[in-house]
Amino acid sequence: MLKVDTNPIWIDSDEKLAELCRRWRGQNAIALDTEFMRSRTFYPLPALVQVGDGEHCFLIDNLAIDNLQPLQDLLLDTDVTKIMHSCSEDLETLERLLGVVPEPIFDTQIAAGICGMKAGLGYAATVRELLHIELPKSETRSDWLQRPLSESQKNYAALDVAWLPPVYGVLIKRLREQDRLEWLEEDCAALVAAARNPQPPELYYRRVKGAWRLRGKQLAVLQDLCAWREREARLRDIPRNHLLKENICLDLAQKIPTHAAAMAQPGLEGRTLREYGDILLQVIERAAARSDAPPRLPQPLNRREGDWLKALRKEVNSVAERAGLPPEILVRKKELEALVQSKSPRLEGRLAGWRAGVVGETLLDTLAELRGEKVP
Repeated sequence: MLKVDTNPIWIDSDEKLAELCRRWRGQNAIALDTEFMRSRTFYPLPALVQVGDGEHCFLIDNLAIDNLQPLQDLLLDTDVTKIMHSCSEDLETLERLLGVVPEPIFDTQIAAGICGMKAGLGYAATVRELLHIELPKSETRSDWLQRPLSESQKNYAALDVAWLPPVYGVLIKRLREQDRLEWLEEDCAALVAAARNPQPPELYYRRVKGAWRLRGKQLAVLQDLCAWREREARLRDIPRNHLLKENICLDLAQKIPTHAAAMAQPGLEGRTLREYGDILLQVIERAAARSDAPPRLPQPLNRREGDWLKALRKEVNSVAERAGLPPEILVRKKELEALVQSKSPRLEGRLAGWRAGVVGETLLDTLAELRGEKVP
Protein backbone atom coordinates (compact mmCIF):
# COMPACT_ATOMS: atom_id res chain seq x y z
CA MET A 1 0.00 0.00 0.00
CA LEU A 2 1.22 3.50 -0.85
CA LYS A 3 2.14 5.56 2.18
CA VAL A 4 2.13 9.27 1.37
CA ASP A 5 1.11 11.94 3.86
CA THR A 6 -0.96 14.33 1.76
CA ASN A 7 -1.34 16.91 4.53
CA PRO A 8 0.38 20.10 3.29
CA ILE A 9 3.41 21.42 5.16
CA TRP A 10 3.63 25.21 4.81
CA ILE A 11 7.11 26.68 4.33
CA ASP A 12 7.47 30.46 4.71
CA SER A 13 10.90 31.01 6.28
CA ASP A 14 14.35 31.25 4.76
CA GLU A 15 15.81 28.90 7.36
CA LYS A 16 13.29 26.11 6.86
CA LEU A 17 13.58 26.30 3.09
CA ALA A 18 17.37 26.07 3.24
CA GLU A 19 17.17 23.08 5.59
CA LEU A 20 14.73 21.23 3.35
CA CYS A 21 16.67 21.96 0.17
CA ARG A 22 19.79 20.48 1.74
CA ARG A 23 17.80 17.34 2.53
CA TRP A 24 16.20 17.12 -0.91
CA ARG A 25 19.57 17.40 -2.64
CA GLY A 26 20.39 14.05 -1.09
CA GLN A 27 17.51 12.37 -2.94
CA ASN A 28 17.49 10.89 -6.42
CA ALA A 29 14.21 12.58 -7.33
CA ILE A 30 11.61 15.03 -6.04
CA ALA A 31 8.15 16.00 -7.28
CA LEU A 32 7.78 19.62 -8.37
CA ASP A 33 4.85 21.85 -9.32
CA THR A 34 3.83 25.52 -9.24
CA GLU A 35 0.72 27.62 -8.87
CA PHE A 36 0.57 30.94 -10.68
CA MET A 37 -1.80 33.61 -11.99
CA ARG A 38 -1.82 34.93 -15.55
CA SER A 39 -5.12 36.54 -16.49
CA ARG A 40 -3.87 40.10 -17.08
CA THR A 41 -0.11 39.73 -17.48
CA PHE A 42 2.26 38.50 -20.17
CA TYR A 43 4.39 36.61 -17.68
CA PRO A 44 3.03 34.20 -15.06
CA LEU A 45 2.89 35.58 -11.52
CA PRO A 46 4.47 32.85 -9.33
CA ALA A 47 2.31 32.22 -6.27
CA LEU A 48 3.44 28.90 -4.81
CA VAL A 49 6.01 26.14 -5.34
CA GLN A 50 5.11 22.60 -4.32
CA VAL A 51 7.63 19.87 -3.58
CA GLY A 52 6.91 16.23 -2.81
CA ASP A 53 9.62 13.97 -1.45
CA GLY A 54 7.64 10.73 -1.65
CA GLU A 55 6.57 10.93 1.98
CA HIS A 56 5.35 14.49 2.56
CA CYS A 57 4.04 17.46 0.57
CA PHE A 58 5.60 20.89 1.05
CA LEU A 59 4.12 24.23 -0.02
CA ILE A 60 6.78 26.93 -0.42
CA ASP A 61 5.42 30.45 -0.06
CA ASN A 62 7.67 32.34 -2.43
CA LEU A 63 5.81 35.56 -1.53
CA ALA A 64 7.08 35.36 2.07
CA ILE A 65 10.60 33.99 1.61
CA ASP A 66 13.42 36.46 0.94
CA ASN A 67 16.20 34.03 0.03
CA LEU A 68 15.19 31.54 -2.63
CA GLN A 69 18.78 30.69 -3.55
CA PRO A 70 18.63 27.22 -1.93
CA LEU A 71 15.64 26.37 -4.12
CA GLN A 72 17.46 27.67 -7.18
CA ASP A 73 20.47 25.49 -6.35
CA LEU A 74 18.21 22.47 -5.89
CA LEU A 75 16.57 22.93 -9.28
CA LEU A 76 19.97 23.11 -10.97
CA ASP A 77 21.34 20.05 -9.16
CA THR A 78 21.65 17.54 -11.99
CA ASP A 79 21.86 14.65 -9.50
CA VAL A 80 18.22 15.24 -8.53
CA THR A 81 15.52 14.44 -11.07
CA LYS A 82 12.54 16.81 -10.96
CA ILE A 83 9.29 14.90 -11.51
CA MET A 84 6.65 17.13 -13.13
CA HIS A 85 3.48 16.74 -15.15
CA SER A 86 2.78 18.70 -18.34
CA CYS A 87 5.38 21.15 -17.18
CA SER A 88 5.81 23.77 -19.93
CA GLU A 89 4.08 26.56 -18.00
CA ASP A 90 5.68 25.47 -14.74
CA LEU A 91 9.13 25.77 -16.33
CA GLU A 92 8.26 29.28 -17.48
CA THR A 93 6.98 30.16 -13.99
CA LEU A 94 10.12 28.88 -12.30
CA GLU A 95 12.32 30.75 -14.77
CA ARG A 96 10.36 33.91 -13.97
CA LEU A 97 10.65 33.34 -10.22
CA LEU A 98 14.22 32.08 -9.94
CA GLY A 99 15.89 32.89 -13.23
CA VAL A 100 16.60 29.20 -13.84
CA VAL A 101 14.95 26.26 -15.60
CA PRO A 102 15.21 23.00 -13.62
CA GLU A 103 17.05 20.01 -14.99
CA PRO A 104 16.89 17.13 -15.44
CA ILE A 105 13.13 16.80 -15.56
CA PHE A 106 10.88 13.75 -15.88
CA ASP A 107 7.54 14.79 -17.36
CA THR A 108 5.03 12.13 -16.39
CA GLN A 109 2.58 13.16 -19.13
CA ILE A 110 5.19 12.58 -21.84
CA ALA A 111 6.39 9.41 -20.12
CA ALA A 112 2.86 8.00 -20.02
CA GLY A 113 2.49 8.52 -23.77
CA ILE A 114 5.85 6.92 -24.55
CA CYS A 115 4.85 3.95 -22.39
CA GLY A 116 1.79 3.47 -24.59
CA MET A 117 -0.86 5.22 -22.55
CA LYS A 118 -3.13 7.86 -24.09
CA ALA A 119 -1.31 11.00 -25.24
CA GLY A 120 -1.90 14.20 -23.27
CA LEU A 121 -3.33 12.55 -20.15
CA GLY A 122 -4.01 15.01 -17.33
CA TYR A 123 -2.46 14.51 -13.91
CA ALA A 124 -5.67 13.23 -12.28
CA ALA A 125 -6.29 10.76 -15.11
CA THR A 126 -2.70 9.51 -14.92
CA VAL A 127 -2.96 8.98 -11.16
CA ARG A 128 -6.30 7.24 -11.59
CA GLU A 129 -5.02 4.89 -14.28
CA LEU A 130 -1.71 3.99 -12.65
CA LEU A 131 -2.51 4.17 -8.94
CA HIS A 132 -6.32 3.81 -8.92
CA ILE A 133 -6.67 6.96 -6.82
CA GLU A 134 -9.29 9.63 -7.50
CA LEU A 135 -8.21 13.26 -7.11
CA PRO A 136 -10.54 16.25 -6.66
CA LYS A 137 -10.24 19.22 -9.04
CA SER A 138 -12.04 21.85 -6.98
CA GLU A 139 -9.46 24.66 -6.91
CA THR A 140 -8.32 24.91 -10.52
CA ARG A 141 -9.50 28.53 -10.82
CA SER A 142 -8.40 29.75 -7.40
CA ASP A 143 -6.72 33.04 -6.58
CA TRP A 144 -3.33 31.66 -5.65
CA LEU A 145 -1.89 35.06 -4.82
CA GLN A 146 -4.25 35.63 -1.91
CA ARG A 147 -2.95 35.14 1.60
CA PRO A 148 -3.76 33.23 3.61
CA LEU A 149 -4.66 30.41 1.26
CA SER A 150 -7.72 28.41 2.24
CA GLU A 151 -7.32 24.88 3.58
CA SER A 152 -9.00 23.65 0.41
CA GLN A 153 -6.39 25.42 -1.71
CA LYS A 154 -3.54 24.01 0.36
CA ASN A 155 -4.90 20.48 0.16
CA TYR A 156 -5.37 20.77 -3.60
CA ALA A 157 -1.83 22.11 -4.10
CA ALA A 158 -0.38 19.32 -1.97
CA LEU A 159 -2.15 16.64 -3.98
CA ASP A 160 -0.52 17.99 -7.15
CA VAL A 161 2.81 16.59 -5.95
CA ALA A 162 1.70 13.87 -3.52
CA TRP A 163 1.36 11.11 -6.11
CA LEU A 164 4.02 12.13 -8.61
CA PRO A 165 6.79 10.04 -6.97
CA PRO A 166 4.81 6.76 -7.08
CA VAL A 167 3.65 7.57 -10.64
CA TYR A 168 7.30 8.16 -11.52
CA GLY A 169 8.20 4.79 -10.02
CA VAL A 170 5.66 2.95 -12.19
CA LEU A 171 6.55 4.83 -15.38
CA ILE A 172 10.32 4.60 -15.11
CA LYS A 173 10.01 0.85 -14.55
CA ARG A 174 7.93 0.52 -17.73
CA LEU A 175 10.28 2.73 -19.72
CA ARG A 176 13.25 0.58 -18.74
CA GLU A 177 11.39 -2.61 -19.58
CA GLN A 178 10.47 -1.18 -23.00
CA ASP A 179 13.96 0.25 -23.52
CA ARG A 180 12.47 3.72 -24.01
CA LEU A 181 13.96 5.70 -21.14
CA GLU A 182 16.34 7.50 -23.52
CA TRP A 183 13.32 8.59 -25.59
CA LEU A 184 11.83 10.24 -22.54
CA GLU A 185 15.12 11.87 -21.57
CA GLU A 186 15.49 13.31 -25.07
CA ASP A 187 11.98 14.79 -25.09
CA CYS A 188 12.37 16.24 -21.61
CA ALA A 189 15.72 17.80 -22.51
CA ALA A 190 13.97 19.43 -25.47
CA LEU A 191 11.40 20.96 -23.09
CA VAL A 192 14.17 22.42 -20.97
CA ALA A 193 15.94 23.82 -24.04
CA ALA A 194 12.72 25.42 -25.29
CA ALA A 195 12.09 27.03 -21.90
CA ARG A 196 15.59 28.46 -21.84
CA ASN A 197 15.43 29.71 -25.41
CA PRO A 198 11.95 31.05 -26.19
CA GLN A 199 11.07 31.79 -29.77
CA PRO A 200 12.53 35.15 -30.90
CA PRO A 201 10.01 37.96 -31.55
CA GLU A 202 10.95 38.00 -35.26
CA LEU A 203 9.34 34.58 -35.76
CA TYR A 204 5.93 35.22 -34.20
CA TYR A 205 4.41 36.28 -37.52
CA ARG A 206 4.46 32.62 -38.54
CA ARG A 207 1.73 31.93 -36.00
CA VAL A 208 -0.76 34.36 -37.55
CA LYS A 209 -3.69 32.62 -39.19
CA GLY A 210 -3.89 33.64 -42.84
CA ALA A 211 -0.32 34.94 -43.01
CA TRP A 212 0.34 32.58 -45.94
CA ARG A 213 -1.71 34.93 -48.13
CA LEU A 214 0.86 37.71 -47.76
CA ARG A 215 4.07 38.22 -49.70
CA GLY A 216 6.83 40.78 -50.11
CA LYS A 217 6.24 44.07 -48.29
CA GLN A 218 3.05 42.82 -46.70
CA LEU A 219 4.84 39.89 -45.06
CA ALA A 220 7.68 42.15 -43.93
CA VAL A 221 5.14 44.48 -42.30
CA LEU A 222 3.43 41.57 -40.55
CA GLN A 223 6.75 40.26 -39.30
CA ASP A 224 7.78 43.60 -37.85
CA LEU A 225 4.36 44.34 -36.35
CA CYS A 226 4.28 40.98 -34.60
CA ALA A 227 7.86 41.44 -33.38
CA TRP A 228 7.00 44.91 -32.04
CA ARG A 229 3.89 43.53 -30.31
CA GLU A 230 5.89 40.71 -28.73
CA ARG A 231 8.63 42.99 -27.37
CA GLU A 232 6.15 45.60 -26.15
CA ALA A 233 3.94 43.02 -24.46
CA ARG A 234 6.97 41.60 -22.65
CA LEU A 235 8.16 45.07 -21.67
CA ARG A 236 4.76 46.15 -20.34
CA ASP A 237 3.94 42.69 -18.99
CA ILE A 238 0.52 42.56 -20.61
CA PRO A 239 -1.06 39.83 -22.79
CA ARG A 240 -0.33 40.17 -26.51
CA ASN A 241 -3.98 40.56 -27.46
CA HIS A 242 -4.52 43.25 -24.81
CA LEU A 243 -1.96 45.27 -26.70
CA LEU A 244 -2.93 44.48 -30.29
CA LYS A 245 -5.01 41.60 -31.59
CA GLU A 246 -3.56 39.24 -34.14
CA ASN A 247 -6.23 39.97 -36.76
CA ILE A 248 -5.38 43.69 -36.57
CA CYS A 249 -1.72 42.94 -37.29
CA LEU A 250 -2.81 40.94 -40.32
CA ASP A 251 -5.16 43.68 -41.54
CA LEU A 252 -2.51 46.40 -41.20
CA ALA A 253 -0.02 44.23 -43.08
CA GLN A 254 -2.48 43.71 -45.92
CA LYS A 255 -3.36 47.40 -46.25
CA ILE A 256 0.02 49.00 -45.35
CA PRO A 257 -1.65 52.26 -44.24
CA THR A 258 0.29 55.53 -44.48
CA HIS A 259 -1.70 57.64 -42.00
CA ALA A 260 -3.45 57.06 -38.67
CA ALA A 261 -7.00 57.48 -39.96
CA ALA A 262 -6.51 54.57 -42.36
CA MET A 263 -5.62 52.28 -39.45
CA ALA A 264 -8.81 52.85 -37.45
CA GLN A 265 -10.90 49.72 -36.87
CA PRO A 266 -12.52 47.87 -33.96
CA GLY A 267 -9.74 47.17 -31.48
CA LEU A 268 -7.56 49.97 -32.83
CA GLU A 269 -9.46 53.18 -32.24
CA GLY A 270 -9.89 55.98 -29.75
CA ARG A 271 -7.35 55.90 -26.95
CA THR A 272 -5.56 52.85 -28.33
CA LEU A 273 -5.07 54.50 -31.71
CA ARG A 274 -3.87 57.72 -30.10
CA GLU A 275 -1.39 55.83 -27.93
CA TYR A 276 0.02 53.49 -30.55
CA GLY A 277 -0.87 55.04 -33.91
CA ASP A 278 2.36 56.92 -34.54
CA ILE A 279 4.52 54.02 -33.34
CA LEU A 280 2.70 51.55 -35.56
CA LEU A 281 3.02 53.84 -38.57
CA GLN A 282 6.76 54.02 -38.00
CA VAL A 283 7.00 50.23 -37.77
CA ILE A 284 4.95 49.85 -40.95
CA GLU A 285 6.95 52.47 -42.86
CA ARG A 286 10.30 50.91 -41.96
CA ALA A 287 9.08 47.40 -42.73
CA ALA A 288 7.65 48.40 -46.11
CA ALA A 289 11.02 49.88 -47.05
CA ARG A 290 12.93 46.70 -46.23
CA SER A 291 14.80 44.92 -49.00
CA ASP A 292 14.88 41.60 -47.14
CA ALA A 293 11.24 40.54 -46.92
CA PRO A 294 10.80 37.01 -45.53
CA PRO A 295 9.91 34.20 -47.92
CA ARG A 296 6.26 33.31 -48.33
CA LEU A 297 4.81 30.94 -45.78
CA PRO A 298 3.51 27.54 -46.87
CA GLN A 299 0.04 27.66 -48.41
CA PRO A 300 -2.72 25.21 -47.48
CA LEU A 301 -2.14 21.78 -48.97
CA ASN A 302 -3.38 21.22 -52.49
CA ARG A 303 -5.32 18.08 -53.39
CA ARG A 304 -2.26 16.02 -54.26
CA GLU A 305 -0.43 17.08 -51.11
CA GLY A 306 -3.55 16.31 -49.12
CA ASP A 307 -3.51 12.77 -50.48
CA TRP A 308 0.15 12.43 -49.57
CA LEU A 309 -0.62 13.66 -46.07
CA LYS A 310 -3.32 11.01 -45.67
CA ALA A 311 -0.89 8.33 -46.81
CA LEU A 312 1.75 9.49 -44.32
CA ARG A 313 -0.77 9.62 -41.48
CA LYS A 314 -1.83 6.08 -42.33
CA GLU A 315 1.82 5.03 -42.14
CA VAL A 316 2.23 6.77 -38.79
CA ASN A 317 -0.85 4.99 -37.44
CA SER A 318 0.51 1.63 -38.58
CA VAL A 319 3.90 2.25 -36.96
CA ALA A 320 2.22 3.50 -33.78
CA GLU A 321 -0.01 0.45 -33.56
CA ARG A 322 2.92 -1.93 -33.98
CA ALA A 323 4.94 -0.05 -31.35
CA GLY A 324 2.03 0.31 -28.93
CA LEU A 325 2.28 4.08 -29.03
CA PRO A 326 -0.29 6.86 -29.49
CA PRO A 327 0.28 8.38 -32.97
CA GLU A 328 0.48 11.89 -31.47
CA ILE A 329 3.62 10.91 -29.59
CA LEU A 330 5.36 10.05 -32.84
CA VAL A 331 4.51 12.87 -35.24
CA ARG A 332 2.45 16.05 -35.15
CA LYS A 333 0.23 17.14 -38.02
CA LYS A 334 2.35 20.24 -38.69
CA GLU A 335 5.47 18.09 -38.95
CA LEU A 336 3.80 15.89 -41.57
CA GLU A 337 2.60 18.93 -43.50
CA ALA A 338 6.13 20.36 -43.50
CA LEU A 339 7.48 17.11 -44.96
CA VAL A 340 4.81 17.02 -47.65
CA GLN A 341 5.42 20.64 -48.71
CA SER A 342 9.21 20.55 -48.61
CA LYS A 343 11.06 20.36 -51.91
CA SER A 344 13.85 18.48 -50.16
CA PRO A 345 12.29 16.65 -47.21
CA ARG A 346 14.59 15.88 -44.32
CA LEU A 347 14.22 14.96 -40.69
CA GLU A 348 14.47 18.00 -38.43
CA GLY A 349 13.56 18.91 -34.88
CA ARG A 350 11.81 16.11 -33.04
CA LEU A 351 11.97 13.85 -36.10
CA ALA A 352 15.77 13.98 -36.08
CA GLY A 353 16.00 12.28 -32.68
CA TRP A 354 14.73 8.91 -31.55
CA ARG A 355 11.73 9.25 -33.86
CA ALA A 356 14.01 9.06 -36.91
CA GLY A 357 14.58 5.34 -36.55
CA VAL A 358 11.08 4.56 -35.32
CA VAL A 359 9.08 6.40 -37.97
CA GLY A 360 11.05 9.21 -39.64
CA GLU A 361 13.01 7.21 -42.19
CA THR A 362 9.88 5.28 -43.09
CA LEU A 363 8.04 8.54 -43.75
CA LEU A 364 10.81 9.79 -46.04
CA ASP A 365 10.75 6.52 -48.00
CA THR A 366 6.95 6.59 -48.27
CA LEU A 367 6.96 10.19 -49.44
CA ALA A 368 9.64 9.48 -52.03
CA GLU A 369 7.54 6.64 -53.42
CA LEU A 370 4.46 8.85 -53.55
CA ARG A 371 6.45 11.42 -55.51
CA GLY A 372 7.81 8.80 -57.88
CA GLU A 373 11.35 9.30 -56.67
CA LYS A 374 13.98 6.62 -56.22
CA VAL A 375 14.29 5.32 -52.68
CA PRO A 376 17.95 4.83 -51.67
